[in-house]
Amino acid sequence: MSLLIRDAWAQSAGGDPSGGLLGLLPIILIFVLFYFLLIRPQQKRQKQHKSMVEGLKKGDEVVTAGGTLGKITDVGENFINLEIANGVEIKVQRHSVQSMMPKGTIKEA
Repeated sequence: MSLLIRDAWAQSAGGDPSGGLLGLLPIILIFVLFYFLLIRPQQKRQKQHKSMVEGLKKGDEVVTAGGTLGKITDVGENFINLEIANGVEIKVQRHSVQSMMPKGTIKEA
């Protein structure tokens, strides 16, 4: 009968104490990898965006998240006024500013 059915042996009661750490090692390595490839760069970008938004001043040329290009005419605590054409101003949230453009991007007509 031992040809078809294997004998069942009991496992040892103590086990290997280092086996638990080796089992957690891949999970720890994956977390470290995610931190350096995803979490840390995202925090760095958020920090740069926050400092850019805090440094906005009158006369800066910016692009909003919606793609609107304009020159800042007034800066408030939460909102800024953008001049998108001669005599046309819109009010947008400060945090919707995506990037600053170099001076002279908007040509005076």
